[in-house]
Order: sequence, then structure tokens, then C-alpha cells
Amino acid sequence: MSDTLMRSVSGVRGIVGRDLNPEIVSRYAAAFGQLVLEAGDHHVVLARDSRTSGPMFADAARAGLRSAGVNVVDCGLIPTPTAQLAVEHHGAGGGIILTASHNPIEWNALKFVGADGLFLDAGAASRLFDLADRGPVTHAEWDGVGAVELDNEAVVRHLDAVRALPYVDVERIRASRFTVALDCVRGAGGTIMPALLEQLGCEVIGIELETDGRFTRAPEPVPANLSALGDAVRRSGADFGMAVDPDVDRLALVDGQGEAIGEDYTLAFGVRAVLARRVGPVVVNLSTSLVVDDVARQFGVTVTRAPVGEANVARAMQTAEAVVGGEGNGGVMLPELHMGRDAPLAAALILDLLARSGTSVRELVDGAPRYVIVKSKVPRGRKLDPVYAALAKQAHGATLDRQDGLRVAFPDRWLHVRPSGTEPIVRLIAEAPSEDAAHQLIADAAAHFA
Repeated sequence: MSDTLMRSVSGVRGIVGRDLNPEIVSRYAAAFGQLVLEAGDHHVVLARDSRTSGPMFADAARAGLRSAGVNVVDCGLIPTPTAQLAVEHHGAGGGIILTASHNPIEWNALKFVGADGLFLDAGAASRLFDLADRGPVTHAEWDGVGAVELDNEAVVRHLDAVRALPYVDVERIRASRFTVALDCVRGAGGTIMPALLEQLGCEVIGIELETDGRFTRAPEPVPANLSALGDAVRRSGADFGMAVDPDVDRLALVDGQGEAIGEDYTLAFGVRAVLARRVGPVVVNLSTSLVVDDVARQFGVTVTRAPVGEANVARAMQTAEAVVGGEGNGGVMLPELHMGRDAPLAAALILDLLARSGTSVRELVDGAPRYVIVKSKVPRGRKLDPVYAALAKQAHGATLDRQDGLRVAFPDRWLHVRPSGTEPIVRLIAEAPSEDAAHQLIADAAAHFA
């Protein structure tokens, strides 16, 4: 495996043409088809985002699946959460989604979904990788090649399901007549986000709604990448702005002054919207902001932390019987819809919260305790166990969590050091009441990589 072909519960991703090509995609698809057949099923949902390599890789994945004797339900270009819902709708044995999510434009990936609509856990992913590595898989003979059927209604079903949620008061939202600036980064968001907002009575000021995959900004919806959206908010006088990543499982907000507020607030607002109607446990990942803990505390509920990765959070939510959860990167998860990060869901919950409270995005932010998150990264290479040991030794009085790298937590601040599952880097994430304090936590950790 090369330095850039990444394999984890987040799937298989790499740089197009360097270490991810149609032959590799077909091989993993055929292996996944065999995994599905072993479980006694014969149908797999196939979907992709808008990346320019997507149609080519969809052809390769379709061929690999059919060669294994699996029937393909082809949904075409749709968001990742829409594809997860499609797996459940069709009762399929699993799904393959061709998307590199927030990775730069030169990347693509295969994400693998189980029959339950969740991404494969570590055990199932390991089995899949073993099948792909040992090859060749057993190919069907002439009379056993899988068939293909098209599903052009997946987005419509997703929209209907979001509007039907008990946490989304459609008429109240429509009556608020929000004006929303929307940035879909030329990803799959263009297939669903404008329609959702319009169905909820919003006037949409759109930028980068085309679905051609030619990203005009870095695709991750972090504050540094949302200046054009901020400009659109100020220019149009919109109430606020929304931005999604290319596969539409993450949502970030820009306030009415055009200032990006940080994607952790997406989850905090989503949690507040749900807990206001149904109180229960909350599950988030280890890199999620304390703003979620503050919201949960107001409702008297507990927060459980899980390793980073949607599959890890989803299974922790099942164990805890959580009513809501997600990841602090803008990914909201609601079991009543499905166990996946879902930007259309997050948008609807936030619109409902704003409509019910009669407040603005900025007022919601200012009404909560403030923290500053600083994110950094270093190249992967150094062995991490000695780094973890040194950091733990220095962390007097801290709570240590070793589920996923090392999280060092104090009452009002924390540091998380972990290897990325999607890029060949080590992530350093810190949160504290002030920017200086957060930067100091990062600097202390980074010193061990010098």
C-alpha cells in the first residue's frame, strides 16, 4: 500500500491516477460483492459524488460488482447520506459510495456501507481488505453476471423523510421566510440543498451550486474556506449562510455578518433542536467541542465520546440508545432518520431552532460559553506510542482517553492527538477558552514531533 492509499473504516481513498485507478476500484468492488454474497444477499446500491473521476470509477465499480454476480441499484450522483438511506430503502446487502468527502480535488475514494445503512466496522472492513488483497475473487460465469437497475428517486425520498421529522416544523419555518446564502462547493449538495431550502420557504442565494466537481475552494467547510460565502451573505443581506462538503454529510454556518462561526456549532445547534423535544443521551466523537457538552448539561443529559469516524459514533449511539449525536466537523446524526451524518438533516434542524427561538445565528452563538478550537497537523512517520506516553506524563490532573490516539482533557480545555484515517498525517486538535491557550496546547504537542 502506498503512502497515499488510505484504508480504514472510512473506506479506501487515494490520489486519482497515482494509486487509485479503475483496476483498483473494480477489485475492491468485486471483493465487496463477494462479501455481500457471503452474507446471503445479491443487491448493492452504487452512488457517487461530483468529482470528475466519479463517472469513470462508477463504471469500474459497476463492472466489479456485476462480475461477482451482484445486482447493482445505481443511484448516480447523490449525497452520501442519501445513498445510506437508499441502502435501507431497497433492503440491499450494502452500498458503495464513490466520494473522497472533504479531501482535496485530486482524491477520490470508495466508502462501503453495510446492510444496516452504516459504514463497515473495523472487523468487516478488515475482511473486505483481505478479500481484495488475496484476489482474485470468484467471478460469475455468463449466466450469473449481475443486473443493473436505476433509482432516480433517492433524493426525493430523502427530502420527504427530513420534512416528515417531528423535529422539523415545516409551516413555522416557512412562515419565518429566511434568506439563506448557500455554498455547495460544486459537489453533490447541488442535487438536494437548494430544493430542501426552497421547500422550507427559504429564499436561496446560491454560489457554486453546479455539480461538476471542479471545486473553486478547498472542499472542507472550515472557516478558512468560507470567505466567498461570507461575501455572499454581506452582499445579499441574507440572514445567514450554509456550506456543505462535496458529499453533503457536513454542514457549516456563516452568521448574518458573514463571519464563519465554526462547524462545531452545527452539531451543538442540532443537539439543542432535538433535546428541546426529546431528552436523552448524546454521543459525539473525541474531537468534538465542549459547546455540545454545555447544551447537553442544560437538558440534564450525558455525553458519551467515541473514536473519530462516523461508523464508530454510530455504533456508540446504538449502545447508548442516544437520541442524537454526531461529529464536531458539522456532522449531525439522528437515529430516527438514519445512523449517518446528514447535512440536509442538520440544515432542517437549525432552521427549526431559529424559527422557534426567534433568534439569529449570532445570538445563539453569543448566548453560549465560548471556546476556541485550533487544528493542526504533522506528517505521519514518527511512532506515536512514545509521543502519547510523553504527553500523558506531562498531563497532571487530566483525564486521559486512549480510544483513538490520545485525548488529554481538563474541565475547560482538551487536546486530541490521533493519526488520520483519511490522509497520511497526524492530527493535532485543541480547544480552550482562549486562542492563546489552545495554541499553547498545540505547540506543546507539536514539540514532540520536532
